[in-house]
Amino acid sequence: MTDAILETEGLSKEFRGFVAVKNVNLRVRRSTIHALIGPNGAGKTTCFNLLTHFLTPTRGRISFKGRDITGSKPADIARLGLVRSFQISAVFPHLSVLENVRLALQRKRGNSFDFWRSERTLNRLNARALELLEAVGLSDFAGAVAVELPYGRKRALEIATTLALDPEMMLLDEPTAGMGHEDIDRIAALIKTVAANRTVLMVEHNLSVVANLSNRITVLTRGRILTEGDYATVSADPLVREAYMGVGHG
Repeated sequence: MTDAILETEGLSKEFRGFVAVKNVNLRVRRSTIHALIGPNGAGKTTCFNLLTHFLTPTRGRISFKGRDITGSKPADIARLGLVRSFQISAVFPHLSVLENVRLALQRKRGNSFDFWRSERTLNRLNARALELLEAVGLSDFAGAVAVELPYGRKRALEIATTLALDPEMMLLDEPTAGMGHEDIDRIAALIKTVAANRTVLMVEHNLSVVANLSNRITVLTRGRILTEGDYATVSADPLVREAYMGVGHG
């Protein structure tokens, strides 16, 4: 697959004899939404942790944009353009929504001394911060304290802070988890919007969201890839139905 932006070869992770991920060969095409699904304990989050090196692989190789990133530090991987939302989305609960996004923009600048600069200097970042808030539907909440946001709006803020790093590829771990239908629809629409000019890899349990958004789906079970394909292909596979689809949509 020559247009792959992210690839793994033989990716494996063992924990004291327990194999959480085994020989995963993953290919994610540029400018697609790729879903990683499977039952609880299938190894999805472990895969995410390996891709961003919050865990070290026991075996295997990871490449991003043709560059071997196996063993790289999470911050270095983020600077290359591969960003997992929680890397910068542990929002500061008692700062405003605008201030949270502005801090994420400061991080992109890579200058820790920004924290000691004048308010006037920091305000220069406000225009871009407001653009990002507009993109995620939070313009009306710019002055709100982050801790007071409804849950779905907090997830939108997380995506805004992720977008502040201008990633080429975003990794989203269960972006609609714990949401009501209205918030699910809002976040799903947001994911589709932000994926217009970048690649998205997401772990998601809501199969309706997966069906509506994903170009390609990889199904994991017991740490291995069971099958891959579009939603129609994957949902028709009897092995997938047995391992996962039986839980139904929701």
